[in-house]
Amino acid sequence: MNQPSVAVVILNWNGCPLLEQFLPSVIQYSPEANIYVADNASTDDSIVWVQSNHPEVKIIQNTKNWGFAGGYNQALQHVNEPILALVNSDIEVTQHWLKPILEQFNTQPQTAIVQPKILDFKNKSKFEYAGAAGGYIDRFGFPFCRGRMFDTLEDDYGQYDQTTEIFWASGACLFIRKEVFEKLGGFDIDFFAHQEEIDLCWRAYNLGYKATYEPKSTVYHVGGATLQQGHPQKTFLNFRNSLYMLTKNLPTAQLFPVLFIRLSLDGIAGVQFIFKAQPKHCWAILRSHFWFYLMLIKNCRKRTGRYTHKYYLTTSIVYQYFVRQKKHFQDIF
Repeated sequence: MNQPSVAVVILNWNGCPLLEQFLPSVIQYSPEANIYVADNASTDDSIVWVQSNHPEVKIIQNTKNWGFAGGYNQALQHVNEPILALVNSDIEVTQHWLKPILEQFNTQPQTAIVQPKILDFKNKSKFEYAGAAGGYIDRFGFPFCRGRMFDTLEDDYGQYDQTTEIFWASGACLFIRKEVFEKLGGFDIDFFAHQEEIDLCWRAYNLGYKATYEPKSTVYHVGGATLQQGHPQKTFLNFRNSLYMLTKNLPTAQLFPVLFIRLSLDGIAGVQFIFKAQPKHCWAILRSHFWFYLMLIKNCRKRTGRYTHKYYLTTSIVYQYFVRQKKHFQDIF
């Protein structure tokens, strides 16, 4: 019997209820794969439950909670399959979800990263916040997706049912060639969580690899199961990591002009949080800027010298969304 070419790796931290709910669908609909649970030193019954109920699932036990980036970096050292599927523990997969993904890898050698269609588990007619139908960024590093612009989620009526090259794939469900993951050095652990997948895809893009959205594969994502949307720590991580990602990956000529404008836009966002009576979120932005200045020299040392000037799809998605009131991807592109 041939060894499966794909490893489905589910990162877990104290997520036993999620594994109980969603792991069975992954097992049922993934006959082409070996399935792993990579555990970030959980203190709940996650590992005992998997061992008792699904002994066919391979378990990788990390020594501590390394976060998303470090957790996968540690775990994937123990995985040998050529295609890696990094899947959140709150993902429900569907029948034949792997076949179109594997077809992409088999027929498109320059495609290094693939994302399926990601819909909302709680409302399966809508796209889900984390990834939707594939991601892009604007010139100033603000991420957006086909099917999701800021907090506006579109209904899925087949408008994004074409296989398309994208800029970044969601870490909620991301496929990547193992050789490319290793060539890139994996995720940057300094992100800890949030936007590390965009950084990974940007670094792959700078090396000439492609990321692809494959709509023939569909998964459903709960979202916010680890850190709730609207939490100040999430605000801190998103703003901090966005500045960090820009520092690492911007072309040299654009580095300081873009960062200056981005810092100014962050300041405007902080003022808006004050007017909305959300001072903790304003403080989170200030903390992200303090971190940026403190770590600037160190972070600049991570610049690789390999940059692509056309990394963005539009100059300012903030302007398109908030000023021009273009709420849907198709309204702009």
